[in-house]
Parts: sequence; C-alpha cells; structure tokens
Amino acid sequence: MFDLDKWTEIWVTITRNKTRSLLTCFGVFWGILMLIILLGSGRGFKNGVMGGLDGFATNSLFFYSDWTSEPYKGFNKGRYWSMRNRDVETITQNVQGVEAISPVIWGSRSDKNIVYGQLTGTYNVKGVAADYFKLEAQKLHNGRLLNEIDIREKRKVCLIGKQIRETLFNDQDPCGKYVRVNGIYYQIVGVVEQRTNNVNIGGRAAESVFIPYMTMQQTTNQADRVNFLGVVVDRNVAVEKVLDEISTILKTQNEISPTDPQAVGVENLAVMFGTYDRLFIGIDILVWLVGLGSLLAGIIGISNIMMVTVKERTREIGVRRALGAKPFNILSQVMSESLVLTALADLIGLTLGVFLLDVVDKLLSSQPASNGTFFEHPEVSIQTAVAATIVLLISGLFAGLIPAWRALQIKAIDAIREE
Repeated sequence: MFDLDKWTEIWVTITRNKTRSLLTCFGVFWGILMLIILLGSGRGFKNGVMGGLDGFATNSLFFYSDWTSEPYKGFNKGRYWSMRNRDVETITQNVQGVEAISPVIWGSRSDKNIVYGQLTGTYNVKGVAADYFKLEAQKLHNGRLLNEIDIREKRKVCLIGKQIRETLFNDQDPCGKYVRVNGIYYQIVGVVEQRTNNVNIGGRAAESVFIPYMTMQQTTNQADRVNFLGVVVDRNVAVEKVLDEISTILKTQNEISPTDPQAVGVENLAVMFGTYDRLFIGIDILVWLVGLGSLLAGIIGISNIMMVTVKERTREIGVRRALGAKPFNILSQVMSESLVLTALADLIGLTLGVFLLDVVDKLLSSQPASNGTFFEHPEVSIQTAVAATIVLLISGLFAGLIPAWRALQIKAIDAIREE
C-alpha cells in the first residue's frame, strides 16, 4: 500500500539541504539532456540524408557498356559495344529477383531543343520504360505517367518536368498539347517532378522530357540500342546474385570475355545505401555511449551524495534500528530517496530536451525549403525516451543500493553513540 508518511519523510529529507540535492540532481539532469539532444540530432541528420534520397530505389543496379579490355572470339581488345533490346528481354525472362527494369536512352541536349509555339528552352531528354518510375519515383503534378502500352505501341507521347511547364506553358496544365522535342512533335500526357533532391539519373526530372524508349529509338534512328540499364532488385533477393547473373547475360549475348572486368560497367547503389545504414548505426552507438557515460557520471554523483547522507544520519538510523525497524525499511528508505532524486532529474532533463528539439524543428520548418539539406526534423521516439527513462531509474535504484547496504551495517548501539 502507498505510505504517505514515508514519502513525506523522503521529501522532507531531500528538501532539508536544497543546494546539495540540486547539485546532485544536476549531474543526472545534464546527462539525460545531453542524451536526448544527441539522439535527436542523430535522427535529424538521418532524416536529412535519407529524406534527400526519398523516392530513389535503394536496392538498384545500373549497367552501361564500356570498352572491352580483353580480346575474345576474334574481336580485338578495345572494342566498344552497345546493349540491345534483346538483352533487356533475356534479363526479364531469365533473372529471378528483378522487380523492375528500365532501359534508358539519352537524347541530345542541344541549344533550345524544346519548343512550344514561340517559346523555347534547353532541357534533358530521356527515353525510358514504364518501370523507370520505380527507380526514380516522381511527384505527378498533371496527367499520368508513361505506361507499357505507350512503350509497346511506340506512341509519340511524353512527360515534361515541372520547370518546363512553368517556362513554356506559364504554369498551366499542358496535357494534350504538343511540344517539339529535338525536332519531333510529341503529345504531353503528364507533368512530373522528382521526389528526391540529391540523386537523379541523367539530370533533374523537373528539367527533363521523358519519351517511351522504343519511340525514341525509332525517331532518332538508334535501331534497338540501349545506352543505360536500370534494375530494381527484390528486397528478398541478394543484390550481388542478380548483379552477377545480369553481367553474365550481357557478356554472353555480346561476345565479351567472361573474365573482362571493364566491358560491363556497373553502379551498385545498394552498396552506397548500405554504407549509409552502417554510418547511422555507428552514430547511434556513439551517441548512446556518450549519453550513457554522462548519465553514469550523474548516477555516481547521486551514489556519493547518498553515502554522505547516510553518514550524516547514522544516529537517526541507529535509533530506528533500536526501535525495531526492519532491515528492509532502512534499505527501502535510502533507495527510495535515490530513486526520487533520479526521477526528478530525469523528468526535468527529458522535458527540456524534447522542448529544445521541438523548438529547433519549428525553426527549421519555418525556413524556405531548400534542396540538399542534411538536417531536418530532429526528434526522439517515445520508445527511445521510455527506454532511456527505464535505464535511468534502474540505475538510480542501484545508485542507492551501496549507501543502503552501508546503512544496514550500522549497529544500533554504535549509531546511538555517534557524535
């Protein structure tokens, strides 16, 4: 049952020496404050970095052709080759674990290559498949994305970036209208803008025109050549396994030596994002080590102060023992005082830390949005706050254990004689 007298006595004991109690609490308060701020800052850094990559497939591979570095089957070293549509079909049919695949063809970015009426602009041109938008997700402002029917029927349709809409169409809905791209007219079916700020494929989507890749092969007389190949790997499949299988197919179908290390160029973004994950794990570990170190210093301070308190109250403890107080009563009294000091410091430090993070978050949110920021939404999850509090309270109990044990060793007759 709740013993009001006991807790009143504990509070009186704590407030009897306010300065000492305040300084005792400060160590724990500072430790939990630093832990919360460090955890929030670490999360803010992670949110900033990963937010700048939002919408880009983290488990993706990119393949491109390069000069051969070994002679093979009568072909000399230094031969340049090109990927073909047949390579895409073979990979789609035979490689397990490919979630999405998109050939990419680069169009020329000549001066004023995009024309609408009397208005012109210089922008990127890309020939892509419908699966491209699983590699680089887009915000769809108007219309629709390219689909498989557009690709298969080689329709003369296109998507334009948001900035092109603003420049050539006075920010009006351009869907259904025709725009001239490198001398060929295409009907606009949608307006897009990339979700990620820090990664793009061949230029920012807001400044690009997307055309079905088979249409672009036909209109630019590129036969069935493919300049670039993007692949999204199923998350349940090893990326390295898919990489090896695709590289083997490309080498086999294009008469390239199986041991040629240069001919098939590969960019493995899964490795890059894996590095980010390990970096954030390392930051979290470092933050917890520094924060817990600060907390440990505060807990040791509480333990030392409780030892002093027990020493000062030797006579009082002796009287209690002489009057029949059980060891558990003495033990619980000292440990409860330690727990109250720890809980007060934890509550104040946790509240102030969350408040400061919220203030910083509001200040950052009030600033104009900018690309490339590496710090946003510093925060601490409720689970983390609860875990830190539980660890701290348990530590507070242990901090009072040694002084409490010291109190139990005091004999009643010796304590009463204490001056």
